[in-house]
Amino acid sequence: MSSAAPDSLPEIFDRSVRARHRDRMMPRFAEHDFLHRAMLDEMLDRLADVQRDLPEVLLIGCPDGSAKAALEAMGKRVACVDPGFLAARAAGGVQGDEDALPFADESFDLVIACGTLDSVNDLPGAMILMRRVLRPDGLMLAAFAGAGSLSRLKSAMLAAEGDRPTQHVHPQVDVRAAGDLLSRAGFAMPVADSDALSIRYGDIVRLMHDLRGMGGGHALTTRPRPLTREVLMRAAAHFAEAADPDGRTAEQMVLVYLSGWKPDPSQAGPARRGSATVSLAAALKGKN
Repeated sequence: MSSAAPDSLPEIFDRSVRARHRDRMMPRFAEHDFLHRAMLDEMLDRLADVQRDLPEVLLIGCPDGSAKAALEAMGKRVACVDPGFLAARAAGGVQGDEDALPFADESFDLVIACGTLDSVNDLPGAMILMRRVLRPDGLMLAAFAGAGSLSRLKSAMLAAEGDRPTQHVHPQVDVRAAGDLLSRAGFAMPVADSDALSIRYGDIVRLMHDLRGMGGGHALTTRPRPLTREVLMRAAAHFAEAADPDGRTAEQMVLVYLSGWKPDPSQAGPARRGSATVSLAAALKGKN
């Protein structure tokens, strides 16, 4: 079985809290699923460009049945894993963390991780495990919210708390760093890119409600000070100061997309350094 050593590194995220957040979001996830749908739709579009069969799929992150159903409609056999117990059970899968995947090496042709890698403790280890569970010449696709997300919320909270700020938003991974991690994890033809999604809110409370509804609540091992009514009111005022004339404030989510292939001798060797660049389309198509 593939395994990682989650306790070999400092724990940034509380695994049990993270799982509870995933479970708590389940009953009303459809009301807050717009980020998940945006990431899933984009990855499925990219998968449609792949001229390979890739029949055996591991789906990481399954808060509803949409991703599994879409992949099965493409003729694929799908195994699901989710950090939350209820999400995993609803998809007929298993509960597990990405940096401790409970699957044997070379079990899948395709791994898709939708919306969870932004809160995994050992992201390099998770990528290595995703490569290990792939068969040679298998494909990994991933998407998550990265650096640059929630800038309005972070700014409002920082202004509201003054000289004693606390961390309310998780650390975020930059797209360039994510691309470097792909290479370090041993993926061939690694590609990392990002897309910005703007969502407009009438008030900061609605934004916070959406974050909780998609399982994005605070899950760091270091707990922040309780959010008092006074701090929340000041944050709401700062958030409202950035509103457009119609009274709505634009918040930004930066969605990071990753792809990489499990190395295989049949793949083309690297070109001379500096002689060419690999386009996203070419990287996803791999060998014909």
